[in-house]
Amino acid sequence: MLGFLLCLSCFCPAATPSLPPSSLASGYRMMYDLDFEHAHQVFLAWQQQHPEDPLGPVSNAAGYLFSELHRLGVLEAQFYTDDKAFDARKKMTPNSEVKSKFEASLNLAEQRANATLAKNPKDSDALFTLTLVSGLKADYAALIEKRNMASLSLTKEASARAQTLLAVDPNRYDAYIATGIGKYIIGSMAAPIRWMLRIGGFQGDKNAGIEELKLTAQKGTYLAPFARILLAIAYVREKDKPKAREVLSSLRDEFPNNPLFAREISRLDTGN
Repeated sequence: MLGFLLCLSCFCPAATPSLPPSSLASGYRMMYDLDFEHAHQVFLAWQQQHPEDPLGPVSNAAGYLFSELHRLGVLEAQFYTDDKAFDARKKMTPNSEVKSKFEASLNLAEQRANATLAKNPKDSDALFTLTLVSGLKADYAALIEKRNMASLSLTKEASARAQTLLAVDPNRYDAYIATGIGKYIIGSMAAPIRWMLRIGGFQGDKNAGIEELKLTAQKGTYLAPFARILLAIAYVREKDKPKAREVLSSLRDEFPNNPLFAREISRLDTGN
């Protein structure tokens, strides 16, 4: 994913329900609304109810990452529409307590996933968990620590894990976000860089990447809204403002408490 965990910070706090539902999907939706407190409650409750399931701790790790990116003010869509701006980004100073919780959640998720795979190498949830672990590590390395090559390597790992998962379960549409964003990022690089990366086993194809992001956006369980955010950014980068506006409008309507989407639509309309 390499720095494309976009657009989930610099928001205003959203209205929240008093008692969050207990499904993982509801926790992710709260996270997209920046209701991190209730999202963590959902993810922790899931872990208590499913003590061997790796999806609980990896989802909790995602909550810690997004909350830290929000605190640091890292993510704005326009920040990533210019490669020079991305390259010039500063290395952030993470909250050490949040970093420890993030890493502990990832470690627990990996332990549970590997324990499950030792019994059943084709367990879809465990394979999906490992895909998310690699993707979240890649985002932390890129956006907070500014370790670009480490992030690229982890992005490749996430894509490989997603391909393993999709070979087992082609209908696990959330996994396409890992393969899609990897292809799009590498496909967007200058030709000499793509050539060097291809030697190292990195494959890129912008159009194929966008098509795979569409699969997650249309059919994903947890990551569909996030895939739509990534698609909007891709369309902006490709100068396709009508498609970007269409996606952002759907997100604005689905998440009315989240001001980012209306703000980005305004920027598209005014050219700012």
